[in-house]
Amino acid sequence: MTSTALKEPVSRTSPGAAREPRRRTGRIRRIGLPYLLLLPALLLELLVHLVPMVIGTVMSFKELTQFYIRDWGSAPWSGLGNYQVSVDFDAPVGEALLHSFFVTVGFTLLSVGLCWLIGTAAAVFMQDTFRGRGLLRALFLVPYALPVYAAVITWVFMFQHDNGLVNHVLHDQLHLTDKPSFWLIGDNSFYALLTVSVWKGWPFAFLIVMAGLQNIPKELYEAAALDGAGVWQQIRRITLPSLRPVNQVLVLVLFLWTFNDFNTPYVLFGKAAPEAADLISVHIYQASFVTWNFGTGSAMSVLLLLFLLVVTGAYLLFTSRGRRAADV
Repeated sequence: MTSTALKEPVSRTSPGAAREPRRRTGRIRRIGLPYLLLLPALLLELLVHLVPMVIGTVMSFKELTQFYIRDWGSAPWSGLGNYQVSVDFDAPVGEALLHSFFVTVGFTLLSVGLCWLIGTAAAVFMQDTFRGRGLLRALFLVPYALPVYAAVITWVFMFQHDNGLVNHVLHDQLHLTDKPSFWLIGDNSFYALLTVSVWKGWPFAFLIVMAGLQNIPKELYEAAALDGAGVWQQIRRITLPSLRPVNQVLVLVLFLWTFNDFNTPYVLFGKAAPEAADLISVHIYQASFVTWNFGTGSAMSVLLLLFLLVVTGAYLLFTSRGRRAADV
């Protein structure tokens, strides 16, 4: 009796005690499985982005020129010398970098603004049901779906001076210009680059805004229409406030993509971009791979990274405060 009584509690609690480690093990597996699945992507991200970033930062502190290409590790350290050369705006290198920075800022503001405006207008227009809407949506996305090289090289032929389509339409057919214009050199190169950037970028804004419009209840527009609100009042009072979170992310992504865009100006103008379209991405490329001064080019890249980080942090701080103020 005593022996049986002493053994009964042990037999009652032992199954629960045995199941507890199993539950804990299953919980660990359940929690750790997503991180295990993300591990290959994290390793690729490390190899593709972080490792070159670290190497580029190290290169910015070295006097790395064409004489040390075969063994860049043996290049002497220059400390902050490359950064001093880059930000010395009274010297030719710093002055050219500052000019390229201002050109890039102006180009980015115009491109992002036009992409957002055209994309939003097209997305609002596409909310109405009409015949051929699906086909028109697909056509709108063609510039974004095309490979960059194929799209930009087509514009190169269209901007040709003698037999380009742009001069044929503007000069020969519409007679808007006195003579055919040079679009790939001189001051007009800025407008050519802006045209290609907007043509290539606005479908992305259209796609994002169109997806955001799907989350706005139609009852809001019906109630506003019953209250006598017109189309512009509905867009101002309902559409734009409802799209604020979407637009905040969209503008930031467009800004970062446009400010860092290298493919479009490189394919459009080649290695030597005109002064009016000297974007900072191509300028850094020329400083690194044309003049063979990789130390200075790396320093410029690090400065560009710091600038974008500061702008992104300030933008996120400003938008988060605005969101909290709107909620209050």
